[in-house]
Amino acid sequence: MPSGEMKVGKTYKVSKAKDGRNIVLRTPRWEDLDDLLEFINSLVIEGADILVDREQTREQEIDWLAHQISRTEKGEDLCVAAEVSGRVVGNSEVTKFSARRQSHVGLLGIAIKEGYRDMGIGTEMMKVLIDESRNAGLRIIVLDVFATNKRARHVYEKIGFREVGKIPKGIFKDGEHIDLIRMALEL
Repeated sequence: MPSGEMKVGKTYKVSKAKDGRNIVLRTPRWEDLDDLLEFINSLVIEGADILVDREQTREQEIDWLAHQISRTEKGEDLCVAAEVSGRVVGNSEVTKFSARRQSHVGLLGIAIKEGYRDMGIGTEMMKVLIDESRNAGLRIIVLDVFATNKRARHVYEKIGFREVGKIPKGIFKDGEHIDLIRMALEL
């Protein structure tokens, strides 16, 4: 990915959520630290279908955000945060595979805070990431989703992702094994 494609604070899109509130889609910035910490911890407390299963400390979130901002500014990641009413309520990224033979492939991750789902925010974030991925020379985006997360799978399919594989019992959550589904979108 060309360096300089995404810079801290760059705004990609301002639109309206289904409830009429403004959604600002932009790259994360240092000022988001407290919002991002509250965001990730709210997902952990909720028991959301994400890989992080422990509340994060401020120091851990500082390390994560520094890493994210650095990789974004170097063009190694594409990152989009969703802001509603001045607060970060969603975060997403596409991480370019580092192996040269897979450098045309990116791994997508996305999460939306409870209370802000089913408003079109995730779909809009994914559309921005798909456009930015295409502009950055990626040809395929893959993602992993818990088999039990029907809402997310529906959104991914609506965007054009299709199931391409499965890791049976690939996730252990709440005392049970859940299949991990791999989905892909060719750009």
